[in-house]
Amino acid sequence: SRVEHPAGGYKKLFETVEELSSPVTAHVTGGIPSWLRGSLLRCGPGLFEVGAEPFYHLFDGQALLHKFDFKEGHVTYHRRFVRSDAYVRAMTEKRIVITEFGTYAYPDPCKNIFSRFFSYFKGVEVTDNALVNIYPIGEDYYACTETNFITRINPDTLETIKQVDLCKYVSVNGATAHPHVESDGTVYNIGNCFGKNFALAYNIIRIPPLQADKEDPLAKAEVVVQFPCSDRFKPSYVHSFGLTSDYIVFVETPVKINLFKFLSSWSLWGANYMDCFESNETMGVWLHVAEKKKGRLLNIKYRTSAFNLFHHINTYEDNGFLIVDLCTWKGFEFIYNYLYLANLRSNWDEVKRHAEKAPQPEARRYVLPLSFDKADTGKNLVTLPYTTATATLHSDETVWLEPEVIFSGPRHAFEFPQINYKKYCGKPYTYTYGLGLNHFVPDRLCKLNVKTKETWVWQEPDSYPSEPIFVSHPDALEEDDGVVLSIVISPGVGPKPAYLLVLNAKDMSEVARAEVEMNIPVTFHGIFKRA
Repeated sequence: SRVEHPAGGYKKLFETVEELSSPVTAHVTGGIPSWLRGSLLRCGPGLFEVGAEPFYHLFDGQALLHKFDFKEGHVTYHRRFVRSDAYVRAMTEKRIVITEFGTYAYPDPCKNIFSRFFSYFKGVEVTDNALVNIYPIGEDYYACTETNFITRINPDTLETIKQVDLCKYVSVNGATAHPHVESDGTVYNIGNCFGKNFALAYNIIRIPPLQADKEDPLAKAEVVVQFPCSDRFKPSYVHSFGLTSDYIVFVETPVKINLFKFLSSWSLWGANYMDCFESNETMGVWLHVAEKKKGRLLNIKYRTSAFNLFHHINTYEDNGFLIVDLCTWKGFEFIYNYLYLANLRSNWDEVKRHAEKAPQPEARRYVLPLSFDKADTGKNLVTLPYTTATATLHSDETVWLEPEVIFSGPRHAFEFPQINYKKYCGKPYTYTYGLGLNHFVPDRLCKLNVKTKETWVWQEPDSYPSEPIFVSHPDALEEDDGVVLSIVISPGVGPKPAYLLVLNAKDMSEVARAEVEMNIPVTFHGIFKRA
């Protein structure tokens, strides 16, 4: 069922807001479960221009942290801007000072031509605008983007504590905003690096949990395995990866970063990060697997046709196979090309016209055999009874993968996937929760049974939700015992422009909502921190 948005209420997702000096009380309707105690922490852009200078891309606005606190059925809302270098300098100089993902920072107009010229040779100032996600390392919490800078924050007050440069601890040029955090607090992440003979590679880094000596776990970070790059000078864009108790899965897509463009002092020609991406139209997708404990690469060349990938849903092992569930976008053209604010703020007919041209979304299951015999050349190696995904061994020893489609609808994406992470990450599972994008406009929340493909949907007219966060009931007996939390804006409907929605995770029915008297702009990712 296609819902239309002619009123354009979704434009409010991309409007600048002010931070709060202290938390405000939210108005609760329905009943917040008494067991739900803690904080929903989320981040996204909250400042979409500095003075008269606009940011151009969805991933450029300055990072705003949001917190909904749950205590004995009451809810409060708080928000503060991250005091990143990018933000503080912009506020001080009243202009955009640091180049963001899709916005070039012009040199200081007050400087003369000579000082401007010399500042070009100081190298690229990489942004620390931590607008994508929040995650724990030891007892600390960090807001992050995808560069080498992460920002330690206070999860109670939302104050910024300090900027941390990952390059000082471990050999990566940056790291994703989607680390895996194991139950003991061990953190795994991936970032590109310079490997042997200056060739590009991808390092998996491991940050141990807090030890008895209370030393910062970052000081003990190490590289556990290095994945090779399909093109020694052009690393693929990597946004997330898969992890089980024994294996690490890295999906290398055809969206490439041209390092020559990136390093050739981009300031000279007014470039930004987006200008450094290009697509390899012939490589398709390469999948790499490593043994997690031994740090050893599996020498199997998995190949499939081209797609963009941002979010892994889950990965698990079953009888000698790895099941890899992904939110894909078909084709090699970079989906971020469609996420400029001018496009997202267009009128509904324009938004639809634009999305018609973009790569199409599909949630897919790939099945990777972990071993096989040369005698099986030409055969489908997948013997699991419950999937139609195939893996065919070719005579050149590549294994060609064809997926099972687990969700597909024309220009309807199942994205920002979440699962019962604590109990089911890296294990066989049944349910995933996602944000439904209708021509890139988030207009529904969706629960998907990955085995039967049954779906449950929450949707209301002119209402725009965010990534659904699953919170398990403390005494849960089943995978979907708990609630789903999402921030929804409903600008055209009644007096309250935004609310925190609480859904029953079983059937996606409303349990409660906590309304606030102010707009809340788009948020990307976040976590629930139990009290």
